[in-house]
Amino acid sequence: MSEGILNQFLFIALPYVCLFTFFLMTIHRYRAQSFSYSSLSSQFLENKHHFWAVVPFHYGILAVTAGHLIAFLVPRSILAWNGHPLRLYILEVSALTCGLLTLIGLVAIVIRRGSTTRIRQVTSFNDWILFGMLLIQTITGVAIAVLHPWGSSWFATNMSPYLWSIFMLNPDISFVVAMPHLVKLHITLAFLTIGFFPFTRLVHLLVVPNPYLWRKTQVVRWYGQK
Repeated sequence: MSEGILNQFLFIALPYVCLFTFFLMTIHRYRAQSFSYSSLSSQFLENKHHFWAVVPFHYGILAVTAGHLIAFLVPRSILAWNGHPLRLYILEVSALTCGLLTLIGLVAIVIRRGSTTRIRQVTSFNDWILFGMLLIQTITGVAIAVLHPWGSSWFATNMSPYLWSIFMLNPDISFVVAMPHLVKLHITLAFLTIGFFPFTRLVHLLVVPNPYLWRKTQVVRWYGQK
């Protein structure tokens, strides 16, 4: 497969397949299995490391996602903010910190689920696929921040126009084909994660995720035959 055809598949065909899957299956799951819109918390199975794993991950990933969304929606404002070196440094360091926070929390989640028998037994195959995808996505994101700095600026000048062209049904891959392979991997995996999203526990993020971070302890009682 030539590089041109590969680029067209990865940055034109794949995004539409993943976005279509996301919207169709998210709506279908909510209508058919609305109760499954939950994180399926395992806190009652093991609480010792729960806080230090889940909370850093949630705060980190929400901040990173919000940063990407803002750069996508108002790229000119991001470029104006970055016009002053100090503000640029603050934004870049903050983004890297949130990325590391996400990575630390995610690694802790994987270790917790792999090392605790009761939690491992309730972790599905889709969960492990999701954790693998998120780990690679987070690692590549942190690596990009370190190896290809000033990402907030080139995201606004390159990624934002490309993403807008996708949503406007007039894809223009000229903005991304010249990017480093690490960035291309990050973009491709982002679309794959979006497509896989409706089949995972991450759907609970669509149902007001913030109260989850400071809600009161949930009491769960098991009743079984003696």
